[in-house]
Amino acid sequence: MQKILVTGAAGFIGHNLSKRLLENGRTVVGLDNLNDYYDPNLKRDRLAQLTKFDRFSHADFDMADRSLMEKLFVDEQFDSVVNLAAQAGVRYSLINPHSYVDTNLVGFVNILEGCRHTKVKHLLYASSSSVYGANTAMPFSVHDNVDHPVSLYAASKKANELMAHSYSHLYNLPCTGLRFFTVYGPWGRPDMALFLFTRAMLEDRPIDIFNNGDMERDFTYIDDIVEGVLRLLDHLPLSNPDWSGDNPDPASSYCPWRVYNIGNNAKEKLMRYIEVLEDCLGKKAKKNFLPMQNGDVPATYANVDALVREIDFKPQTTIEEGIKKFVDWYREYYKK
Repeated sequence: MQKILVTGAAGFIGHNLSKRLLENGRTVVGLDNLNDYYDPNLKRDRLAQLTKFDRFSHADFDMADRSLMEKLFVDEQFDSVVNLAAQAGVRYSLINPHSYVDTNLVGFVNILEGCRHTKVKHLLYASSSSVYGANTAMPFSVHDNVDHPVSLYAASKKANELMAHSYSHLYNLPCTGLRFFTVYGPWGRPDMALFLFTRAMLEDRPIDIFNNGDMERDFTYIDDIVEGVLRLLDHLPLSNPDWSGDNPDPASSYCPWRVYNIGNNAKEKLMRYIEVLEDCLGKKAKKNFLPMQNGDVPATYANVDALVREIDFKPQTTIEEGIKKFVDWYREYYKK
């Protein structure tokens, strides 16, 4: 898998993954339209770290553009594809639902078609812990049914898993879905809690805490996410010989299709997360307690048994380690 398309290469996970791939000697084409969902300057600065490598090139267009996507796949002939481009965010999906359809559905069909017609050997794509929706049995397992999403964002990620399965069934395309759990760390997304909290605290503004602080998350450090993706990249999914239509396993299939949780396998209370951030910043947060946001869930917690079994990897960076690294990066990047 030497030539790889990484969509969303100027994004948080895409940038970190692309950098590791390039450092490992791979050739990477990074597709990213640098949209303004959040500060494009942060995306440009991430991209600048990648353009230092001779084996990196940037494709600057929207993956919903069918003709440009067809040309990209034909011209480049990728060995594998990692689709990390998406319209992200649960809360934004209540405001601008059409952007989720354009990128997460239309764009993903273009990815699937490109893989199909150019015989890509492996498609890995970002799903999300959000697919567990109304599920309450903890920890969330890939063997659980996930048919009750509570946001359009979550529904679009579940749709990606179903669309990938249909292409795996029809065209024998090896597809691996990656259910990420609350990713954080240096170069993170400005719309996520750690970034929002840090910025507000350093500017002496209150932080918004939803569900009156009664939230738990399986916070997963970016380096652990990248390590999991790297190991799965060369680990082609195989058909499950024990799969049965009478009792279908949601995590596998009779065709080369798999889904994995990539999480820390530890749920942390949001208030503890904030305490660690306060320690790292050396100041207390002013707290604005709010009710639960529509489309959100009170807790996430990943069962990662399949990850351990298949690639012998389990994320384990503590929030104390991870938050400190984020704060160090933030202070340096923003000169705070």
